[in-house]
Amino acid sequence: MKKILVVDDEPIEGRLLKAVFGKAGGYEVFTAETGASALQEAERLSPDAVILDLNLPDMSGLDVLKKLRQTQPQTPIVMLTGSTDVQTAVEAIQLGAHNYLTKPFENGQMLVTVQRAVERKELLFQMEDLRRKAGQGGTLARILGESPGVKEAVDQIRKVADSGLTVLIQGETGTGKELVARALHEESGRRDKPFVAIDCGALAENLLESEMFGHEKGAFTGADRKKDGQLVLAQGGTLFLDEVGNLPLALQTKLLRVLQERQVRPVGADKSRPIDVRFIAATNMPLEDEAKAGKFRQDLYYRLAEFTVALPPLRARKEDILPLAQRFREEATVELRRSVSSISENAEKALRAHFWPGNIRELRNVIRQAVLLTPDSVLHREQIGQLLGSGAMGESSGMVEVPLMPGRSLKQIAENAVEEAEKQAIRNVLKSTGGNKAKAAKILKTDYKTLHVKIKKYGLKAEA
Repeated sequence: MKKILVVDDEPIEGRLLKAVFGKAGGYEVFTAETGASALQEAERLSPDAVILDLNLPDMSGLDVLKKLRQTQPQTPIVMLTGSTDVQTAVEAIQLGAHNYLTKPFENGQMLVTVQRAVERKELLFQMEDLRRKAGQGGTLARILGESPGVKEAVDQIRKVADSGLTVLIQGETGTGKELVARALHEESGRRDKPFVAIDCGALAENLLESEMFGHEKGAFTGADRKKDGQLVLAQGGTLFLDEVGNLPLALQTKLLRVLQERQVRPVGADKSRPIDVRFIAATNMPLEDEAKAGKFRQDLYYRLAEFTVALPPLRARKEDILPLAQRFREEATVELRRSVSSISENAEKALRAHFWPGNIRELRNVIRQAVLLTPDSVLHREQIGQLLGSGAMGESSGMVEVPLMPGRSLKQIAENAVEEAEKQAIRNVLKSTGGNKAKAAKILKTDYKTLHVKIKKYGLKAEA
């Protein structure tokens, strides 16, 4: 169970969030109504995420944020603000908050935001583990798998890491794109400089522009001080643009100018300033197709794709499933202090038969939960099957009828098969959730916005 600490002096907000996360499953919600009690609870619980209101009776939410960042720097914090507190929310992001939401918030958006925050924390732990094991033979291939497709990708990463080329990482949600981005940074000459990540799909458009480029004092209502953007904060290091396909067209134009001129102009500024930053971008959509369709700037696409690394989905490399599952079992037994020594043969068959729409991230979550739930020292098919679900999420999910397509290449046929499988999985999960897109996004281990885009792409209905 993930522990969520809600800090809000309005008890009704705490009860609402307990209901929201309780319905989603997998979360345990704790509450605090003052800054002082929040700090005590955070020390006692070591929560997986904190939802923090800006306005508290005894101290500012920003002061609580600063103290939490000192005592629990890896814990993601989602700020809650009023509609007039956007400038303060920007300051909270600058101080290290993962994201912010305005009241009243949408339940689905809250679930997705916290889910992504928790996943980001787990990813950072994986990266620390990767660095710790680097001197013990640990490699990126061990984290992602050791199939031929992964080995080819890792070989590409090693070759391009220190080149300075802008790299576009392509792969479905959960395939390890941010791990690759961090590996590119760590293997480059910029490793001792900042690695700054921006999630282009998680921030509101008005906040995203200020977050990326910064702003001058008085640039807009509420801009009562100058703020450096992430492009400047990444000076000398690496800027990682996650899910760059979600970047609004207006910001695409401004980013293209930065890539061309290597200068950035903050919002409201008269002059630009030079920057020395290596750009890495990631996308879970076919960005070249998006560019051809006019949904993404072609000139920006070619600037970002000076070198492309493609991460294959887990279903395309089934030989990686069991080795990764065993590694995740080993990690979970230590983390959760459980004595689980093996995975049964029937459970292994269930793992290999699953479609894995959430890829490595989904596999890791399933194994960790199974380790926690199993009553003995072996992971059985019963525990695995309960977590995988049924229909599109079970054994039949890999069975997709592919029609004959004369004149099309094998690559095109394969791409069509993947799309059909993805469409089928989304349709079935929407049915199982009664059309609840937020819950469906959680089951499919993807973000709400990406799922919404795919539903529109495939012409599906939420109430399917």
